[in-house]
Amino acid sequence: MSLIANILVALVALLHLYFLVLEMFLWTKPVGLQTFHQSLAKAEESAVLAANQGLYNGFLAAGLVWGLLHPVADFAFQIKVFFLICVIIAGLYGAWTVSERILFVQALPAAIALVLVYLAG
Repeated sequence: MSLIANILVALVALLHLYFLVLEMFLWTKPVGLQTFHQSLAKAEESAVLAANQGLYNGFLAAGLVWGLLHPVADFAFQIKVFFLICVIIAGLYGAWTVSERILFVQALPAAIALVLVYLAG
């Protein structure tokens, strides 16, 4: 169970690294425009805000990786729980304010990982 939980935590971290790349580097590129359903003009106006948001996604990914790599199991558990809860809250807020799709792309994977981390802990 612990291995499966850690694989899901790693997948959530990888998702957030992908979000970082999308928001910091691909925001005004075709893949970013298509992903976020916006025009080039709108993307250019909001690029600095998107980069800031991408940086925060990177921090979430870093925290999850920290939890995966920490050598003290009890502390690693706490780190993973904290950062997964942060991801869930961010996903819920994004679903409420931007798009319900965020609930399934961000919050749900983190919630499943959180349940498995608790079951493994």
